[in-house]
Amino acid sequence: MKTKLSLIAAALFATLPAIAAEPTNQELLELLKKQQLEIEALKQQAKKTDEKVEETDSKIESTAEAIESSMGMGSASKTHLGGYGELHYNNIEDNEQVDFHRFVMFLDHEFTDKIRFYSELELEHSLSGDGEPGSVALEQAFIEIDLTESTRVQSGILLTPVGILNETHEPNTFYGVERNPIEKNIIPTTWREAGVAIDTKFAAGFSGNFSVHSGLDVPTDGGNSYLIRSGRQKVANADADSLAYTARLKYTAIPGLELSGSYQYQSDITQGLLDTKASLLSLHAIYNRGNFGLRALYAGWQIDGAEAELFGRDEQNGYYVEPSYRVNEKFGVFLRYGAWDNEAGLSLDSEKKQSNVGFNYWPHENVVFKFDLENRSGAQEGNGFNLGLGYQF
Repeated sequence: MKTKLSLIAAALFATLPAIAAEPTNQELLELLKKQQLEIEALKQQAKKTDEKVEETDSKIESTAEAIESSMGMGSASKTHLGGYGELHYNNIEDNEQVDFHRFVMFLDHEFTDKIRFYSELELEHSLSGDGEPGSVALEQAFIEIDLTESTRVQSGILLTPVGILNETHEPNTFYGVERNPIEKNIIPTTWREAGVAIDTKFAAGFSGNFSVHSGLDVPTDGGNSYLIRSGRQKVANADADSLAYTARLKYTAIPGLELSGSYQYQSDITQGLLDTKASLLSLHAIYNRGNFGLRALYAGWQIDGAEAELFGRDEQNGYYVEPSYRVNEKFGVFLRYGAWDNEAGLSLDSEKKQSNVGFNYWPHENVVFKFDLENRSGAQEGNGFNLGLGYQF
């Protein structure tokens, strides 16, 4: 019994220092206050650090903007660069020729969500200068402003809204090495004029375009008299005595189908020389269903004037039909038949005909290799083949 009491007493005496070491409530309160002050001090220090970081970021951003402004760069995210090009090899009736036909650069800029600028600068035939085959030309340069969600206005150098290729002619977007002859000789693609255009959507799938712009100035003597392609002024000190007016309606409500018609009127395509009225009607259809595609186009000019009648060029028209089949995403085949006549007013058979059959190979959607066989008949003759390379970015 004494032994047990001794052990209990020893245990009690051993715990006394530990009990005495425990802090009082007052000491705990003071400790908590001290820790709270330390936490507040750390928060203030962290806040100052964050403010310094934000200030540094702001200075860096301001410096970058100042550098861009001083270099004339503006906002890089609102300025875009692009382009396309075509290299052709033609072998028609043993007439062999290789030509980097077009090298084109795009530049556009977005001033605001509603105001934009578009431009296109082109070098044709690789080399330009005195005695050289090529030329440098400004193909587009216009401002576009959104008036409403469905209506916009464009002003500057504009592509005339006629046909299929005149507005969309990048090499990866069409079959055949060369552009079809109807949209070269009847619709003088690439055809641009200086003017103002209003483009609007009437309803789902219906859109319209109306433009007032500079017009053609065809020669009135020599072998190119009244030929439409020879009348392009390309907005280079262009005579503006007689303006032109173009209206287009387009229907795209059915998926895969595009129907479009354009009408142009010019009171004098000799720009005040002979008072020769002219009008152009262009109709086309594009249909894609599955792997099958079809393009068809008609274009015709009516020119009023005794002088134009003498050359048989008071009527100039043409058409083509082009079925195609996309074997897969990289390979497609096509057949195109077309006929055109720049002297349709004559009683003589002056119609020219051309058929092409070949394929496109796209290793990338914006890179294309092309091959086609060509047969010319009617008022022209010749057989051969064409090879081409094209790109867009």
